[in-house]
Amino acid sequence: MFRTMRRCKQQLSVDECKAILRAETRGVLSMLGEDGYPYGIPMNHWYCTETGKLYFHGAKEGLKIELLRKHEKVCFTVFDKGTQKEGDWALVVRSVVVFGKMSFVEDEETAKRVCTELCRKFTNDEDYIRRELETSLQHVLCLELSPDHIVGKRVTES
Repeated sequence: MFRTMRRCKQQLSVDECKAILRAETRGVLSMLGEDGYPYGIPMNHWYCTETGKLYFHGAKEGLKIELLRKHEKVCFTVFDKGTQKEGDWALVVRSVVVFGKMSFVEDEETAKRVCTELCRKFTNDEDYIRRELETSLQHVLCLELSPDHIVGKRVTES
């Protein structure tokens, strides 16, 4: 169903892909948009190592939610900041593409954990996290991406 990578020497291992998904804070969520146009938006994410699923949060309504209600298949792309070899101008960038199906998190405890873990990607201030959960959790809709296919690539920009 999913194509094999044409330049397979650049392909990352599954473990490398998971490490990037754990470490990086943002990616681009792409959906089937209106009138056949793709719709991609930057999103913060949390990769749960226990389930192998990715989680997101956002408003309970809007274009993203409307599109996901119509079509559950999505693509989420994450890339790292890149590294340079000493004395070289070219960046070596690693990227991961996750194809899968998005669903809405209905369970309140799961939503609370998702929001907590997302906050912890940016701060370890537990008082701040507690206040955010108390004031904002009721206004948030969490999303769960169940991967069907994950592939990663290492590219030298030159």
